[in-house]
Amino acid sequence: MKLYTYWRSQATFRVRIALNLKGLTREDVVINLDRGDQFKPEYRQENAQAVLPTLYDGDAKLFQSVAILEYLEEKYPNPPILPKDLLARAWVRGFALINVADSHPLIVPRIRNYLTDVLKVSEAQRTAWIQHWLGAGLQAMEDLLAEKKSTGKFCHGDSPTIADICLVTQVTPAQLFKTDVAPFKRVMGIYERCMAIPAFADAHPRKQPDFEGH
Repeated sequence: MKLYTYWRSQATFRVRIALNLKGLTREDVVINLDRGDQFKPEYRQENAQAVLPTLYDGDAKLFQSVAILEYLEEKYPNPPILPKDLLARAWVRGFALINVADSHPLIVPRIRNYLTDVLKVSEAQRTAWIQHWLGAGLQAMEDLLAEKKSTGKFCHGDSPTIADICLVTQVTPAQLFKTDVAPFKRVMGIYERCMAIPAFADAHPRKQPDFEGH
């Protein structure tokens, strides 16, 4: 497998976790988002949207993190990252989409750049925007976990699923942008349990080889 990646890409972080959980090895190709490498013609041939991640499994080219996670689950089902029960799978997918579809798209670099360069918002206003949407997502996750009243260690049961992968990639940018995570006790408890697992810890942005110097 070949993964086009960058240390601070949260979408790629999700894929790294899933690959690690399933014990799949990969070759990393770094696309430096800070230099704008994603917009170069060479990478646009790999990903027409000019975003990360892109994953090759042999000759098969995959894009968009959730689609990649679903592909990995279907092709490499053990250990599973989705529960077997139909309703439980729907709950896990819905929980994951709080991060992937609601919060994360509102804080990605192209949105932050638009706020600054086009709408001319101040640095303080941009930070408030980011913290608001990250906090809203964390609150939704916290409320769903309270409603579920799960006795498991993770979002659903005693082993990590796609829900936990996306909980982690909600918390990490919240920490980066100094969002107050103290109110979200259930979320942070699961986050800490996840990060105690090598598959999660080794995938963390600060553990990536290209993090050096940042």
